[in-house]
Amino acid sequence: MSILKEQLGKVLRLTLNRPEVRNAQSMRLLRELDENMVAAASDDTVSVIILAGAGKDFSAGHDLGSPQAQEDERLNPPKPGIDQEYDRILHWNVELCLRWRNLPKPTIAQVQGNCIMGGLMLASCCDLIVASEDAVFADRAVAWGGAHVQYFTLPWDVGPRKAKEFLFTAGPIDALEAHRLGLVNRLVPRDQLQDGTMELAQSIARQDLFALRLAKLSVNEALDRQGQTEAINMAFKNYMMALPYRKERGSFGGNAATARERLERYNKSRD
Repeated sequence: MSILKEQLGKVLRLTLNRPEVRNAQSMRLLRELDENMVAAASDDTVSVIILAGAGKDFSAGHDLGSPQAQEDERLNPPKPGIDQEYDRILHWNVELCLRWRNLPKPTIAQVQGNCIMGGLMLASCCDLIVASEDAVFADRAVAWGGAHVQYFTLPWDVGPRKAKEFLFTAGPIDALEAHRLGLVNRLVPRDQLQDGTMELAQSIARQDLFALRLAKLSVNEALDRQGQTEAINMAFKNYMMALPYRKERGSFGGNAATARERLERYNKSRD
């Protein structure tokens, strides 16, 4: 199983369970995660959902070629054509994140270690983020010839000027800076991460479920009055415009090994 599920009272913890590849996101993992998220949304025994990652890292991003990802592709071969590629990438990276963003229940990302690229997307679509002091957040797309990740909320998460600095340098934000900027709600020592996240979740779970739903809806609607969802969809088009250039550079799709090697070098620099 790519997702572990544990319910403690009214709190459901969903854990990305691929520590051997730093919880890289295969189609199988995302499919299982979506199934569990949707089920939790309609489960009256669940008031709060925690999204965690097993092992050293929350998530090192998209799976660029593990045996599981290769098997996913064999069983679900991508259809040819830019229109098919557009729909496929939109579904797995934007539509799912928007669905999770709009769940009628509070969600909390429990983040440790690497939270990069696709990992940053997962954390960003949660309502709250609790991070360990060793957490690192990164969107390295510019370094690979791209604009940013597919689900793009960074201007709201850290502010427009810091978002530009973050993207232009393709460098990481450490946990302390992420907390100062407001990307992270709470910062705790690594050995207290699970307990600290659960403590926050349980304090939320004691509240009235319908009131929580309305409170979340009001904040999300305020963001959408600012144009957040529209901006996410517009940013995705910019992401897609960069794909031909990235493919020429050998950093996407047809030359996934090159992208994977770059990711592995980045990961090794964090060991």
